[in-house]
Amino acid sequence: MTSVEKVLDVPAMDAEIATLGEQVAAPDLWDDQANAQRVTGRLSVLQGELERLNSLKSRIDDLDVLVELANEEGDADSITEADAELVRLQKSVEQLEVRTLLSGEYDDREALITIRSGAGGVDAADFAEMLMRMYIRWAERNKYPVEVYDTSYAEEAGLKSATFSVRGPYTYGTLSVEAGTHRLVRISPFDNQGRRQTSFAAVEVVPVLEQTDEVDIPEEEVRVDVYRSSGPGGQSVNTTDSAVRLTHIPTGTVVSCQNEKSQLQNKASAMVILKAKLLALKKAEEKAHLDELRGDVAASWGDQMRNYVLNPYQLVKDLRTGQESGNPQSVLDGEIDDFLEAGIRWRRGAGKVS
Repeated sequence: MTSVEKVLDVPAMDAEIATLGEQVAAPDLWDDQANAQRVTGRLSVLQGELERLNSLKSRIDDLDVLVELANEEGDADSITEADAELVRLQKSVEQLEVRTLLSGEYDDREALITIRSGAGGVDAADFAEMLMRMYIRWAERNKYPVEVYDTSYAEEAGLKSATFSVRGPYTYGTLSVEAGTHRLVRISPFDNQGRRQTSFAAVEVVPVLEQTDEVDIPEEEVRVDVYRSSGPGGQSVNTTDSAVRLTHIPTGTVVSCQNEKSQLQNKASAMVILKAKLLALKKAEEKAHLDELRGDVAASWGDQMRNYVLNPYQLVKDLRTGQESGNPQSVLDGEIDDFLEAGIRWRRGAGKVS
């Protein structure tokens, strides 16, 4: 814990919280909404981190007391309870240690995830929906809100694509290691002959930007199309042209949003997504240029990074880290922390930044 506290620099966190607290208390804070959002957002992140650290220290102190009492009284049940809590604490400390590795420029931001079905027909579309559910279940386990911006449903089952945000501190840094191509092998539930099918889905993860982030998009560079929402929905969803599609003409980047009833709200949400994707594109171009200068011709984007095998055996294996699980159902139910932690450590060891 001492090393974790040193890396997190608790005195500096306390000082920054005090400074931000003074700014939040200022009566004119919301005169500049963009700055107010930055200040309150940063304060919330720091307070959450400090609360998590203090809670862990309190649990360690409580465990010391429990062990001391159990040994004095020879209470076997208390000793068993202490052993179980020690295992839980070790896991919590490891997770906090992993958090200290998230030092990239945007790692503390919220995550914007896009999933697209790839090769494999209806099985791939179904797999895309399975992956979306997996990340949403992970978010629920961590009490992180999820906002779905757009879903494009496949004809028979599943999703062609979906875009959604996971709103929590460091969710971008944590989930960014999920970016890449995921592969599913199983007996297809859509094949009446019961044959094994291999399908693919692509996951893209970019940071949600703040209003203060500089991503200037001239109005003339964006084409705006409106259309009627498709797929399941409530009142007004399928009855008006409220869905919005934005096309960034210079790069060909296309985003859409149909989760709100108002065309204006959908346009605003779509612009948030577009700015995030253009920033990611810019960073990818800069990295490609640096790789070219370094003579690095290996491209990692799009490479298969994880297999989910449901037949003829049960195994989920990450091909980059070697992390694996013999319980694919638990993984697809959102228990992916071990894969996330291994991915973050692997990325740091490989010298990569998000």
